[in-house]
Amino acid sequence: MYIETPAPPHTAWPEQALCAETGADFFFPEPGSSVREAKRICGMCAMRSACLEYALANDERFGVWGGLSEKERLRLRRAHQQT
Repeated sequence: MYIETPAPPHTAWPEQALCAETGADFFFPEPGSSVREAKRICGMCAMRSACLEYALANDERFGVWGGLSEKERLRLRRAHQQT
C-alpha cells in the first residue's frame, strides 16, 4: 500500500536544504569572492524555490539565497515592482 508523504511545512525548508550540510562560507563569501560554488549547490537543491521565496519576502541583502546573488535578487525585485 502506498501512502503519500505530506509536503514539508513551509518553515521546514532550511533543515532540508543542501546548504544546511555545507558551510556558510560558500553562501556568504567575502566581498569580491566567487559565488560559483554556492550557485552550483543551490542548483542541486530541492529547497531552492522556498529559499528564494524566503529571501525575497524577508529582504535578505547578503549572500546567495535560492541560487541568486545579492545583485540578482535586487534585479528580480526591481523587475517585479515594475510589473
